[in-house]
Amino acid sequence: MKKLLLSLLLAGSSMAAFAQLPTFGIKGGANFSTLHVSIDGTNLSVNSGTLTTFNAGVFVDFKFGNVSLQPALNLTGKGGKFNGVFSDTEDTNIEQGDGKLNLLYLQLPVNLVYHVPVVVGDIYFGAGPYVAKGISGKVKGKDTDGNSISEDVKFGDDGNIKSMEYGANAIAGIKLKTGLLFNVNYDLGLSNIAPNADGGKLKTRVFGISVGYAF
Repeated sequence: MKKLLLSLLLAGSSMAAFAQLPTFGIKGGANFSTLHVSIDGTNLSVNSGTLTTFNAGVFVDFKFGNVSLQPALNLTGKGGKFNGVFSDTEDTNIEQGDGKLNLLYLQLPVNLVYHVPVVVGDIYFGAGPYVAKGISGKVKGKDTDGNSISEDVKFGDDGNIKSMEYGANAIAGIKLKTGLLFNVNYDLGLSNIAPNADGGKLKTRVFGISVGYAF
């Protein structure tokens, strides 16, 4: 994933001289995030409930005819909601009621995008890899006595959640001639973000919608 991301960035920089003038843009909107839990050596897997959060970011579009290379830098919320056992640490054992894991990442996707001209502008769709770094997180729920609990997430190999995440994403939308754009995206986490999960894997899934403007 790192090599693919680097290759796309290098390709973009080497081809930039042959591209049209780049387009810069901003966008923001809502994320509908879930977590996928699986157990090694079994067919057992489960998806969490959906957590509604946000996305916001900037992008650059290097266009070559109807094809463009589009790197971006986004703040994107991820996580999910759970019922039942949610956390098991020295201080917390959340077993009742609703629990949720809310994560915030700084994410760098690099997409190859195809544009279809229409009367009002461009319809576009594309895909590519992403790398993300966790910058904050919180776990909330209820303990066995029904008391509300809220704890900050620790990132890193010795923490609750790995600091780096890798995956693939797809985007689609329409950009009007005025520069206004409407975008949808789906991020598929490919790396296990739970460093201390004993025989289990935790991966992110995000469906996002956003509105933006290209300058």
